[in-house]
Amino acid sequence: MKKRKSAVFDVVGYIVLFLIVLIVVLPLFWLIVSSFKSDADVIKWPPHFFPSEWVATQYRYVMKAIPVLGMLRNTVIFAGCVTVISLFFDSLAAYAFSRMQFRGRKVIFGIILLTMMIPFQVIMIPLYLEEFNLKILNTYLGLILPRTASAYGIYMLTSFFSGVPKSLDEAARIDGMKEFQIYSRIIAPLAKPAFVTLGIYHFMNNWNDLLYPMMLTSSVDMRTLSAGLAILVGSNSIKFGPTLAATVISVAPLLVLFLFGQKFFMEGIATSGMKE
Repeated sequence: MKKRKSAVFDVVGYIVLFLIVLIVVLPLFWLIVSSFKSDADVIKWPPHFFPSEWVATQYRYVMKAIPVLGMLRNTVIFAGCVTVISLFFDSLAAYAFSRMQFRGRKVIFGIILLTMMIPFQVIMIPLYLEEFNLKILNTYLGLILPRTASAYGIYMLTSFFSGVPKSLDEAARIDGMKEFQIYSRIIAPLAKPAFVTLGIYHFMNNWNDLLYPMMLTSSVDMRTLSAGLAILVGSNSIKFGPTLAATVISVAPLLVLFLFGQKFFMEGIATSGMKE
């Protein structure tokens, strides 16, 4: 009887899981398929899932309407540099908060956490004025510099580092290692899943950001992909086919990144909440 109930629950669980996967994957699959439809197929009613004819005209239109490759380059430079630099500074700060004892440690950590509650809209004007005075508006430096550290990244890595036994630090100090050597040779290699998880988060967050890069850039040559898509969608007459194609171009790199890093991403999510 118990085995029968267990089998029924397993079947119900698989059905629910299948429905959830279908709800998540189906819109994405529809987006990719629809980007190869003609304008007539996109607005056809009743709608058809597959196009009557597979065409690439929507992608050609996007390439002509906006400098996609240049915007893609800008986005990769912006999101990639922010990810690498932020991981370095976040991990250094997290190491200090989780492995070192100093006066005001809890107060400083609490202040950093409080900054997570401040909306970007509150600081956007002061940030713009500061970059204007420093004359770094519409530059890569102006995009990257304000995001070289993240309160969320410090919090996440601090939680992860706190779960690493401190006996490793003591053994390393007996061997004559300094703090940076302990960080780079012991803690950082053990935190690879957390680094990959946080790296994916930083990259996706900056890749998809619209308001921040649009505010700090003024020329088309410096626009990121999200800002470029906003220009395309915000035109006088919305073209649904090209908008779908442009969305696929924007989403595709993130999907590839997640597929390659999903193993570490899942592991990092499972372990990032460990406490000392």
